[in-house]
Amino acid sequence: MRSGAKVAMVGGVFAVVVGGVGYGAYNVLDGLNGGGGDGTDGRSTSAEVKTGPVTKAEIDDASKKFLKAWASGDAAAASQLTNNAAEAETALTGYRESAHVTEAVITPGPAAGTKVPYTVKATVSLEGKSKPWSYSSELTVVRGLTTGRPLIDWDPAVIHPELTAGASLKTGEASTPSIEAVDHNGTVLTKEKYPSLGPILDALREKYGEKAGGTAGIETWIENADAGGSDKTLLTLTKGRPGKLRTTLDANAQAAAEAAVKKFSQASVVAVRPSTGAIRAIANNPATGFNAAMQGKQAPGSTMKIVTAAMLIEKGLTSANQKIECPPTAMYQGRTFQNLDGFSIPDGTLTTSFARSCNTAFIKLIDDTKDDAALAKEARDVFGIGLDWQTGVVSFDGSVPEATGGEAAAQYIGQGTVQMNALNVASITATAKNGTFRQPILVDRDLDGRPIATAARSLSPAVSQQLTNMMRQTASWGTGKDAMASVGGDKGAKTGSAEVDGQATSNSWFTGFSNDLAAAAVVQAGGHGGDAAGPVVAAVLRAGS
Repeated sequence: MRSGAKVAMVGGVFAVVVGGVGYGAYNVLDGLNGGGGDGTDGRSTSAEVKTGPVTKAEIDDASKKFLKAWASGDAAAASQLTNNAAEAETALTGYRESAHVTEAVITPGPAAGTKVPYTVKATVSLEGKSKPWSYSSELTVVRGLTTGRPLIDWDPAVIHPELTAGASLKTGEASTPSIEAVDHNGTVLTKEKYPSLGPILDALREKYGEKAGGTAGIETWIENADAGGSDKTLLTLTKGRPGKLRTTLDANAQAAAEAAVKKFSQASVVAVRPSTGAIRAIANNPATGFNAAMQGKQAPGSTMKIVTAAMLIEKGLTSANQKIECPPTAMYQGRTFQNLDGFSIPDGTLTTSFARSCNTAFIKLIDDTKDDAALAKEARDVFGIGLDWQTGVVSFDGSVPEATGGEAAAQYIGQGTVQMNALNVASITATAKNGTFRQPILVDRDLDGRPIATAARSLSPAVSQQLTNMMRQTASWGTGKDAMASVGGDKGAKTGSAEVDGQATSNSWFTGFSNDLAAAAVVQAGGHGGDAAGPVVAAVLRAGS
């Protein structure tokens, strides 16, 4: 959300460096007599259209010609060397006229199969301000379907690796001032120090930049194709004056969260303060792009048993110390459910089944509820799942749809149609600990007066105490023992493993609390809850509690 660029720059010096030789700005389409990229009017003049994979020589020739044409600033010529001339010409023209790149040196690297990497060292100039801009990207050479020629497989990422379909590069005066985000203690939070906060800081700037009191600068950014998405700043020519925005985050917890998720290829974690709903940490790996910690939608496995246990206790069907069956398997309306490795607990209680994560103990009680929608109601009315959370940035607020039969039974153990992310599960633990749902927030509601979601009712003190005591037992001697051994204070936990279609190893889920901090994590294909997600949560709780 920036204003359009104010000055149209023309001319400039572009070059491509190939094998150490610099090429000036000139037409490089020698030997190509009017041919066009696939999808244009161009057709091969040969009676025989060449087929088969592109050769090494063709890859080298096509990539060099395209990069030289692009570097010369000849968007029309470069676009004809792609398989989508219309889109390519628009993007390449915008590179000069909208992004205001006035100089560029493009240096290709050795081809890896059909892919050719390259680096771009450019200069962006606007309103008398100039700044160097460097980045790397790659292109792929394919054979044209109609021409048989080797062509650049057009993708917006050819221009810049973070450019996507429909998005565009712009340089101009920002309509939204930049922000200096700080944690609840005033520590400055930057995307360089806390990479997971990059997309979040961009979203906070877009929403609160003007309210924070800063002044706009001149920037190069990716203008998002989605009206609801956040633009991404790539280069700052003049900074303007950032406005200070206080968040609820905690720098120590955030640093621990960032380090913890880096140990896995795909992981996310969120920490929330039960007494207030203040979000203390949000981290993802990968750190850039989709904010899975707050927007993910996945089955949470047995961490859902916190909600299920609350519902069963509230209905008077069981209690923490009441004996319940935990057989190796249980069937409900044609679907068979089993425990890990077929274990059973003779003469056990709800606490024993909760702490050891017995699936069948919870399944066997579903008939007694006499209400297939009971779990969905509990999740919404007590734990705030599915309400419209206004955290300060976009979030998915969990979903437990009403279900019947075997699907309803699957929901009891966090499978089936239940969808959650780390934020939702951390909030569930926070509600169990506090007794009342406090909607998670990232910035204070006083900044914009946005509505904050409230649940229909709280847990009774007796139910809240039973839930937290069961979680304490899980952390003390149950499935969360090893992961929580290094965490001090009043602590509790719940593990979860969620099966995913087509995935050989289950997702690892873990949630826990220590004093007035609750956290939850998910690690893709991480196995059992305590194996991977457990140490992530423990690291955050140690740092933030």
